[in-house]
Amino acid sequence: MAGFDPEKDEVIRQWRNEETGLMVSINRYAEGEPKVQIGPRILKKKDGTDRAPAKAGRLSMEDLLWLYDIIDEVKEELAEHANPLE
Repeated sequence: MAGFDPEKDEVIRQWRNEETGLMVSINRYAEGEPKVQIGPRILKKKDGTDRAPAKAGRLSMEDLLWLYDIIDEVKEELAEHANPLE
């Protein structure tokens, strides 16, 4: 069985909550089905640069409200790349 090949891992679109660092993205591996990923969380250092990515972990109310605000856009983008439902 072949291992993971980063060359085949495609990020179709991503969103970032600038306040909490939470990332949401649509990804596809090779010719597979596109899927939504919640996380990682990328926080800012005091100097304004990005820290290393961390797990999304539990979502705060701020994260949840932001996700609620973008969910229709995420759904529309995913529908453009997904196979029609059978």
